[in-house]
Amino acid sequence: MSVLVYTEIGKGKIKKASLEAVNYGKRIAAQLNTSVTAIIVGGDADLSDLGKAGAKKVLKLKNDKLTNLDGKYLAEAIEQVATAENSTIIVFSHDFTGKEVAPRIAAKFKAGIVAGAVDNPVISGDSFSVMKNVFSGKATAVYSINSAKKIISLLPNSFPVLLTDDTAEIADFTVNLDNITSPVKVKEVKKDTSELNLPDAEVVVSAGRGMKGPENWGMIEELAKSLGAATACSRPVADMHWRPHHEHVGQTGVAIRPNLYFAIGISGAIQHLAGVNGSKTIVVINSDKDAPFFKSADYGIVGDAFEVVPKLIQAIKDFKANQN
Repeated sequence: MSVLVYTEIGKGKIKKASLEAVNYGKRIAAQLNTSVTAIIVGGDADLSDLGKAGAKKVLKLKNDKLTNLDGKYLAEAIEQVATAENSTIIVFSHDFTGKEVAPRIAAKFKAGIVAGAVDNPVISGDSFSVMKNVFSGKATAVYSINSAKKIISLLPNSFPVLLTDDTAEIADFTVNLDNITSPVKVKEVKKDTSELNLPDAEVVVSAGRGMKGPENWGMIEELAKSLGAATACSRPVADMHWRPHHEHVGQTGVAIRPNLYFAIGISGAIQHLAGVNGSKTIVVINSDKDAPFFKSADYGIVGDAFEVVPKLIQAIKDFKANQN
């Protein structure tokens, strides 16, 4: 029996959120006196970090259908691995894949699921309790899972990634999907070409309709570059095609928990706040002193973004110059 953790590769390396999930699985395994088995599709990148994060075994799932980006095929593959490994606990990251596949696995095994966990489980005898955010992050609740199998998806950036010098055994695992069909047809795949994975970023610079148009996004990108940050946007900006949809953060977009989040020209609707209120520090720049976002901000600047942001960029450049 092992704790099973689903992991992914992004931009040629193991995603930070996946390493967090393996760390999380390791802490569970330590309480249950067992080990962690990580599973991954493809596996063309360096997989050594999975061992360093706590996996004792890494299984590379093999089947051409798994390249189809279809949750039905992936759920079937994970079910086969979980059965072979006799895994009673399966851990995902609470990202796009975790949101799609974890509920499918729970249904297959008739298992209890906690989606978006933010703390280590409390395990005592037959009691297994997990904490998660509720009411759009305004409160937390503790859920008890009583089923034989338990599914958990971990909210990204809930814990720092801890790596050791440990290594993992790496092996192929061929799954049988011959009898599985899906109505989903992938017509086109558009890859994210940005340097940073948004959910993994420690610093995020986000902007909204206050930028007035996509032609003004240059200074947002320049600010992000000066800070080594990822860029993001509000939903209306993505809906108007000013920015790509993978940059949309909020309740219906990507949920993020960076150490530092800049919100520029974003009013702060509850749907947006639900996806970013886990940020350690929030800086709001808005010309409207009554913008709701200021109530959630750690630091706020009331002013025109077209005046404030260039000055902020220059201040960062001056600071860096004085450090050399």
